[in-house]
Amino acid sequence: MHFDDLIEKAKQCSETGEHMAIPASWGQGRTVFGGLSSAILYTVMRSHASDERVLRSLNTNFVGPLLVDVPFVFEVEILREGKSVSQLSARIIQNGQVAVFQQGCFGADRDSNISVKNNDNHIMPLPDELPRFSDVAQGAPNYTSHIDLALARGHLPFTSSKDSHTWGWMRFKQAPKQITDAHLICLVDAWPPGVLQMMSTPSPASSMMWNLEFIHPHQPVSPEDWFAYQSHTRQAAEGYAHAQANIWNNKGQLVAVSRQSIAIFD
Repeated sequence: MHFDDLIEKAKQCSETGEHMAIPASWGQGRTVFGGLSSAILYTVMRSHASDERVLRSLNTNFVGPLLVDVPFVFEVEILREGKSVSQLSARIIQNGQVAVFQQGCFGADRDSNISVKNNDNHIMPLPDELPRFSDVAQGAPNYTSHIDLALARGHLPFTSSKDSHTWGWMRFKQAPKQITDAHLICLVDAWPPGVLQMMSTPSPASSMMWNLEFIHPHQPVSPEDWFAYQSHTRQAAEGYAHAQANIWNNKGQLVAVSRQSIAIFD
């Protein structure tokens, strides 16, 4: 099932109160790929905010396992509607328990004399010059069959690397109709945590909290476009890691900043 189909299904289930289930092809072991669960929950929450208020920041807590092929429902709450900013929360409930919790901040543009230009940039080879990430046949999670990852710097998971950073490019293997914030949310989480490459044998890791901030105004992008990604592990100790990443469009414009807290079980 294509990402666009799942997004439409989430909208439908939110409107009707029906249950939804994610197929194993979007799985990460027995659980749903976190980027997808975040994207569909955001989509449901987005429908409760006015169109002129764009997504400024999104906080996602992966509270418990969201299992593939098991039905779940959505809950959305409007926390506050201000003059220009809306604060909302949303939940995915499976088997009577919260699996994913999310809070979004949506804000309309306002007149301001303050303007600070972003100067973060990257210098990476173009994706066509880079090796692709492992596919499912080589042991990668099922969801990677839907996403292209071109690795520019760093190493594959479980290769005893001394590096903890990951640089590369990402896009959908089957181009969507258009790129929305939901599509970008899904793509950003597709990369494995940088600390996994430091491990010598397969070991689990789990994102606990994920903060994603969006830079506006968005520039138009084509559904076939690549997005650049650079992630650095800021610190890791005692079973937890903290990573930060920048995401650019293919014109070199910063579009999002990502921060994650990760539990590692090595």
